[in-house]
Amino acid sequence: MDGKIDIFTLLFLALAVIVILRLRSVLGRKTGEDDARVERSKAEQRARAAAAQGQDKVVTLPRRDRPEVAQDKPVAVTAAAGIEEKVRTLASGNEPLANGLLAIAGADPAFDPEHFIAGSRQAYEMIVTAFAEGNRKTLKGLLSRDVFDGFSAALGERESRGEQIDQSFVGINKADIVEAELKGGVAHVTVRFVSELISATRDREGAVITGDPKRIKEVIDIWTFAREVASRDPNWKLVATQAPG
Repeated sequence: MDGKIDIFTLLFLALAVIVILRLRSVLGRKTGEDDARVERSKAEQRARAAAAQGQDKVVTLPRRDRPEVAQDKPVAVTAAAGIEEKVRTLASGNEPLANGLLAIAGADPAFDPEHFIAGSRQAYEMIVTAFAEGNRKTLKGLLSRDVFDGFSAALGERESRGEQIDQSFVGINKADIVEAELKGGVAHVTVRFVSELISATRDREGAVITGDPKRIKEVIDIWTFAREVASRDPNWKLVATQAPG
């Protein structure tokens, strides 16, 4: 260039100045709508801050139309009907037994006769095995005080004679609930066990004095378990034993 200003350069400069002026006029303008928008934003921020500060004082009340509340009653009715059906099937027409089990289930919603039988089978095997081994610690947790004292006395006599029991628990063939009652807030359930054992008692010298270490023997026991239905402890304890009639 020779130092002269080109006409096109002037036109571009003029156009740039006009654009800048218009942008400033638009961007720098503050309308009534902008003021309202700013105020709304500030109000929302203040509301959120107030809610956050008072959040720990708010108690949410349950809605009356909550579906889970509406279902509580039908579910409870269905559960009760299910237990009654199990009880009627298990009792096989024995009304006193059915009434006793239903009374227990009414006082203790967690009671299930099928689960009880399964637990009683485990308890029976543990008690029979612990008695043969002379394991008082295990017995104490499964027996009532009176029954434990009787078992402990029998163990003491056996130990004083120097006798030992060799025993193998083969299994339980049958476990049937034969009696049930709720008395004074305590549930009592009596079970008739038919089991198979291999058992022999040996003297100090190891000679067999009773039983047969090579023969399976059928054993029938009738045991009564009890539990306070209001107790938080879910475990039942053996409270009585009797020989089959």
